[in-house]
Amino acid sequence: MKNPIGIQRINNMMIRFSELRKSERSNISIRLILLAVLVLINIGVSKAVPSYARQTGMSCSACHFSFPELNSFGRQFKMNGYVLTGMTTIESREDSSSSTRLKLLSNLPLSAMVQSSFTHIAKDVPETQNNSVTLPQQLSVFYAGQVTPHIGTFIQMTYDGHSFGMDNVDIRYTNQAKIAGRNLVYGLTLNNNPAVQDVWNTSPAWRFPSAGSDAAKTPSKSTIMENLGSQVAGLGAYTLFNNLLFAEITVYRSAQQGAPNPADVTNEMVVKGVAPYWRLALQHQWYNNYIELGAFGIEPNLFNSGISGNIDKIKDLGIDFQYEHNLAFGAVTFHSSLIQEKESREILRKIYNKYYFNSLKVDANLYLKNGLGFTGGYFYTVGTRDTRIDSWSKKPDSNGFIGQIEYLPWYNTKFALQYVAYNKFDGTVLNYDSEMRNALDNNTLYLVVWLNF
Repeated sequence: MKNPIGIQRINNMMIRFSELRKSERSNISIRLILLAVLVLINIGVSKAVPSYARQTGMSCSACHFSFPELNSFGRQFKMNGYVLTGMTTIESREDSSSSTRLKLLSNLPLSAMVQSSFTHIAKDVPETQNNSVTLPQQLSVFYAGQVTPHIGTFIQMTYDGHSFGMDNVDIRYTNQAKIAGRNLVYGLTLNNNPAVQDVWNTSPAWRFPSAGSDAAKTPSKSTIMENLGSQVAGLGAYTLFNNLLFAEITVYRSAQQGAPNPADVTNEMVVKGVAPYWRLALQHQWYNNYIELGAFGIEPNLFNSGISGNIDKIKDLGIDFQYEHNLAFGAVTFHSSLIQEKESREILRKIYNKYYFNSLKVDANLYLKNGLGFTGGYFYTVGTRDTRIDSWSKKPDSNGFIGQIEYLPWYNTKFALQYVAYNKFDGTVLNYDSEMRNALDNNTLYLVVWLNF
C-alpha cells in the first residue's frame, strides 16, 4: 500500500465528520467516502454484511480481507459502533441547540445470508448417512447498521435447518474524547456471546474456520467460552486509547435461547450470579504491517443442573496474537490463540474434582485480489481425564490440520473447499471409541457456498 493512512487518521476523520452540522456534512460526505475508499483500496477482497456497504457507500472490501476477518478500517468501523454513514439520512435538530435529536437511515439496514454445503466423512458413521447435503445450512437475516449518531447494531436471526432464533447480537453505544491531546474511543456493548464484540479474529467468536459442517464428527470437549453463545446476555464497557491500548469488562447473566426464561429446574448451564469477561489488547500499525497482542478471560460459575445445587467453577484465560501484511497483489494474515481452562466441579457439598484443559488454535492466510484465498490451520487440545468425554480413554486430547481454498467471484459470494485431518481424536490415534473407529476416520471434506445480499 502506497502512502498508507494509519488508524489514528482514519479515526480523526470519523470524529470530525460526526461533529459537523448537517449542511457541512452534506457537502463533504461524498468526498469523505471517496477518500476512505482510496485509503483502503489496496487492502484486499472480501464480503461482509451488505447493509453496512449500503449505509457507508463503500465496497465490502473496505472493511474485510475475507468475511468475517476485519482489516484496520473494519476494526475501526466496529469499534466506533457501526455508525459511519454515507447515505442520505432523515435528521432533526432543536432550534435552540446544535445537537442532533434524530438521524435515521433512509432505508432499514437489512441484509440476508444463506449457506448451502456438502460434507463427506472419511468413514461412515454407524446409522448415519454419509455425503450429506444441507440447504440451507444457515439462513440468516441481519438488522445491521446505525440507529442513532452514537448507537449501531449487529443483530443476526438464523434458521439452521432445525429451528429459528436469535444468533449473534452486538448493540453498541460509542463516543469519543481527547485526553492530553490523544484520542479516546469509549463505549458500551450489549451482546449475547462472549467475544462476539471482539474486533480481532483470534478469539472464539470470529476465528478460523468461519464455517464448518454440522454433519462432521468433532472432539467432545471445547472451552466454556466457545459454548456460551446464545446462552447468556452481557452488558460491558470498553475503551481504546490512542489507537494503541484496548480494554473491556463485560458481565454476563443467563439468557438462554430455546429454554425456559427465567431459568428453572429443566435448564442446563445456568450461570450463578454473573460471569465476568475481560479483554486487553495492544495494537500497532506501520506502513503495510499491523500487529496485535492481547489477553482475555471469563469466569462463570454454573449450576451442574437446574438453578440450584452443586456448582461448576470454570476459569478461561487466553492469550492471542495477530499479524497482517498488505501486499501489492493481496494480503497475508496470521492468527493464534491459546486458552487455558481450569475447572472445579462440585460433586458433593464443598468437595470438588479439578480438571485442566488447554486449547491452541493457529492459522495463516493468503488472500489475493483476484478473489482466491488459501488458509492453513492447526488445532491442539489436551487436558485431564473427564468422565464427560465420549471415548474409552476419557481424555480430551485432539489435534489436526485444516486446509481451505476459497474463491470470491464477487465480494458477496464465496465458494470454499475445506479439509479437516485428525492426528488424534478424543484421547487416542486408534480405536478411540472402543468400536475400532480411528482418528483419521473422522477426516472431513466440506464444500460450502455462501451468499450475502
